Amino acid sequence: MADRHLRTGRSGEEAASRYLRRKGYRILERNYRSPFGELDIIARKGGTLVFCEVKTRRGGMLEEALGSVDRIRRERMARAASHYMLEKGGRECSCRFDVIALLLEGDKWKIVHVEDAFEIGDL
Repeated sequence: MADRHLRTGRSGEEAASRYLRRKGYRILERNYRSPFGELDIIARKGGTLVFCEVKTRRGGMLEEALGSVDRIRRERMARAASHYMLEKGGRECSCRFDVIALLLEGDKWKIVHVEDAFEIGDL
């Protein structure tokens, strides 16, 4: 069961990366690990650095996936993003936090991309 869950997650992250590329994003990192947690996808579009949390489901509803990015997860993402920007020297650029929820329906992905899903001030 855990292997299936991991495969679904990896497949969802790959689908999210393809989706973002089609929308004009440049993928900078995938599965970036920091002392504060992991960031699924780090991308750039124009002058904005985008930190994406990817939530993948085989069943259920996309709203459940979106809702699973709770306050604790948002705080970890913010700390990991700060670490990334310090490490890479990106303190001067604008950034945002997005959530991408994917639901596997048969062999196709249903994707919902919530841009600017939260701000650090919301924490």
